[in-house]
Amino acid sequence: MEHGRTIVRVVGVRKTFRMGKIDVEALKGVDLEVYAGEYISIMGPSGSGKSTLFNMIGGLDKPTEGKVFIDEVDISQLDAYELAWLRNRKIGYIFQTFNIIPVMTALENVTLPMTFAGMNSEDATQKGLELLKLVGLEKRHQHKPLELSGGQQQRVAIARALANDPAIILADEPTGNLDLSTGEEVIYLLKQLSKQRGVTVISATHDYKMLNVSDRVVWVQDGRVDRIEHRDELNISIGAIGEKEPEQEQQPPDSTGGTPS
Repeated sequence: MEHGRTIVRVVGVRKTFRMGKIDVEALKGVDLEVYAGEYISIMGPSGSGKSTLFNMIGGLDKPTEGKVFIDEVDISQLDAYELAWLRNRKIGYIFQTFNIIPVMTALENVTLPMTFAGMNSEDATQKGLELLKLVGLEKRHQHKPLELSGGQQQRVAIARALANDPAIILADEPTGNLDLSTGEEVIYLLKQLSKQRGVTVISATHDYKMLNVSDRVVWVQDGRVDRIEHRDELNISIGAIGEKEPEQEQQPPDSTGGTPS
């Protein structure tokens, strides 16, 4: 895709955690630009710094050194109130564990961020129903989370993430607790929403199915950005999402330890 306006800019970000008497450097000087409307996947093994970088972009943690800009606002300089305002209106969050409130209906979960933003109840309800329809749950709006499948709960979480028309959706392992088929549906839904609404989607993930819908993939290794690849540059062949490959699934692992193509 063509580069447009930069919506996220990470400059020289380092993050050090104190563990007992030892300082652990989770990020070691990360630079990254994300463009408006992009679908970005941040990938890397556990302990690579992937989730820490995700938290920096989302304003969920602050860097030890460096700066993070959202729409050219340095979020590390914001006070707690300003940061909460920005997160509520600029960023929608989707978590692996859904994080929807069990005692509230699907509709109530979706309208909650609108209430925090000051929208009146009638308008919030109408918009909440429209968002649930967008994710295919208009007939389930009165159901509580325990009455919904995992995939449906994640769809509620996606609708909630869109509540205040954010410029950015941050998805942390959004398919991590879903089966293969449901995970594919959620991935497609996020891509569709990105295209239709021009929303920037940034996902921290282990799920290689994400590669098929990503405009760019940011590979993180040992606290640094190892490389950034465009979709057509990826050197991993994983097949198209939704295609069944039974013969490949039944084959034993490659004797060289490589990934079957």
